[in-house]
Amino acid sequence: MSEKNGGDLLVQVLREAGVDTVFGIVSVHNLPLVEAVCRELRFVPVRHEATAVSAADGYARATGGLGCALTSTGTGAGNAAGSLIESLSAGTSVLHITGQVESQYLGSGRGFIHETKDQLSMLRAVSASAETILDADSAGKVLRESVARALAVPGGPASVEWPIDLQYAAHTVDVAEPIAAVPSVLVAEQMEAAREAILAARRPVIWAGGGVARAGAELTALVEQLGAPLISSNSGRGAVREDHPLCVGNYATSPVARALLADADLLISLGTHFRSNETGDYAITVPDAHVQIDLDPAAPGRVYSASVGVVGEIGQFVKALLESDSLGDAVEDGWTDRARATRDEVRAKQRAGLGDHAVLSDAVREAFPEGSVIARDVTIASSSWGNRLLPMFDPRSNIFPRGGGIGQGLGMAIGAALADETRPTLALVGDGGLAVHFGEILTMAQEKPWMVLLVFNDGGYGVLRNMQQSSGSDEYAVDLLTPDFALVAASIGVPHLMIRNADEAHRVMKEAVQLQAPVIVEVDLASYGPMPTPFTPPVTVPGK
Repeated sequence: MSEKNGGDLLVQVLREAGVDTVFGIVSVHNLPLVEAVCRELRFVPVRHEATAVSAADGYARATGGLGCALTSTGTGAGNAAGSLIESLSAGTSVLHITGQVESQYLGSGRGFIHETKDQLSMLRAVSASAETILDADSAGKVLRESVARALAVPGGPASVEWPIDLQYAAHTVDVAEPIAAVPSVLVAEQMEAAREAILAARRPVIWAGGGVARAGAELTALVEQLGAPLISSNSGRGAVREDHPLCVGNYATSPVARALLADADLLISLGTHFRSNETGDYAITVPDAHVQIDLDPAAPGRVYSASVGVVGEIGQFVKALLESDSLGDAVEDGWTDRARATRDEVRAKQRAGLGDHAVLSDAVREAFPEGSVIARDVTIASSSWGNRLLPMFDPRSNIFPRGGGIGQGLGMAIGAALADETRPTLALVGDGGLAVHFGEILTMAQEKPWMVLLVFNDGGYGVLRNMQQSSGSDEYAVDLLTPDFALVAASIGVPHLMIRNADEAHRVMKEAVQLQAPVIVEVDLASYGPMPTPFTPPVTVPGK
């Protein structure tokens, strides 16, 4: 035990949580924290506070643990808000430490440098929890409780604002055991009702969301024992390997999968939000018999009525279900065969609509090992084949902005790449999304992760351009000036490769991965050509 400052305390708390890399921007209001992290851990100086949180988010998803972001106060903390919303939407375990003005000026409204009005309320609006360190004696408790809150299931970002004078103050840096999570307890009556409903079903369908991320083995066993088709949300991908013959995947809105759901006599939903874009704005028909399991007591029946609601952890529920009785005898003859047929048909139909763009998906999967993180920004390639056709084999590989925010993919990829530098990471972005945080290619070049930045260049916002064209309206606000990516790459000392057609895709992707360094691969979409069926997002436009 020794007397040190707040930076030393932060390092100790992060070590207890297994964090070795921190993302952020140095400021006059976080100097002692950054100094200690630079001395004892790895500090990655990103170019924007939003990316600090996005990178910490990607690091957390790739490791299954905690990510940490350091920002300044006021505008710095405000810049981080958008990415905190993403972390909150996804339930990602992120510790966000922001500076704050000197404690004697807190709330005084004097306009002290970097001060903003009621910063704590702003942080509470975009975080799972937000606290202020008010004295050195309580700093360790606040930090450790915030770590525990971020790591709780469901998780989310925990923000801590730390006045700069208290960062410099003397702190007692001791060693503490991580705060143990309180396990959820299944209610026996709910469990029995769910078991009876499942035993009575002849044509069950399982729908898995992000809540299954830590229950892959149990879910796989349930799918196989029931012989039931598995539909997943985008967040639920990879818990069951997507080459499994019963994994239909993230295709709920396809006509074939809709027909499967319409003919089912039971839906078993596991930890899913039933997001609007994955349910056709809630227009998909599901069976009246619905067993819904979620940690959130408010979730059962929130979107689709639930005949049986179970509040609890998914892995615990499925394990108890599997141990309770044989579940396979009740499934109707032919239902398992239909699951396999549905899986094959949705993919065949999508490949036909993608044309040569399906080759890009194949090239990525062939070039990258199964354990590689595929971090996808919001762009046509991601929303079409990246979120569906491209097979996922581990939920930690499946990183994308669940809140739908554009421009976060590169930061997430950087964080994931630095979490494990023994394997390549892919950042799949569009030229429009990349421009949002374009400066982070400098972070990529500086930190030198084994990472491929795959840029789909169509000169603007292709998704919105397709929407405007499909509605017959004039195009507006979608065409953007795009840089010469070869020159950009040369200026920062990063290799640049180009894909102009489907014949080049496999060779170029393989070459990029073999470099074992940051590389920019540009897909020239003007040369590559359009999809046979232009992609438009599954959203309802009022009045159209």
